[in-house]
Amino acid sequence: MKKILIAVSTFLMFSAASCQTSTNTKTINSTPGTTMNSDFNKTDEEWKKILTEDQYYVLRQKGTEPAYQGKYTMNFEKGMYTCAGCGYELFTSDQKFESHCGWPSFDNEIGGGERVKKIKDVSHGMIRTEIICARCGGHLGHIFDDGPTKTGQRYCVNSLSINFKPEKDAGKTK
Repeated sequence: MKKILIAVSTFLMFSAASCQTSTNTKTINSTPGTTMNSDFNKTDEEWKKILTEDQYYVLRQKGTEPAYQGKYTMNFEKGMYTCAGCGYELFTSDQKFESHCGWPSFDNEIGGGERVKKIKDVSHGMIRTEIICARCGGHLGHIFDDGPTKTGQRYCVNSLSINFKPEKDAGKTK
């Protein structure tokens, strides 16, 4: 039994590291060469008023939620996933798959690269690609080249950084 517990603990530790995000507080709006929609170029105080404390930590401070605890990890209902910061439509349920990494995973994004920006991330002694909302610069998670579908991509996304609109509500804007 002890060996099983050690094996499970080791697996969970490595799973968390595969999607772990930086706690760097530098905002995307200060990153050279990145253009965000000026309507969403808010101060930290403005973001704190519209986001929950946990959403602020993930979206604005590049945090991450614990593995297997996000509300959309096991959601496979038909619909649309939007940025929790600005309502921008990012992913569809058709792009979602079960990756067993502990966070919602998608193999592509809406618009083929226009809605999610990719930024090199060298935090935590790793080289990864961070993904952010192209409209407001909110941190979504990371993208990896180990997806099981034909795209080969795995957008590993924090549930706290997205909202879900069921298919009957998809297409309505926030």
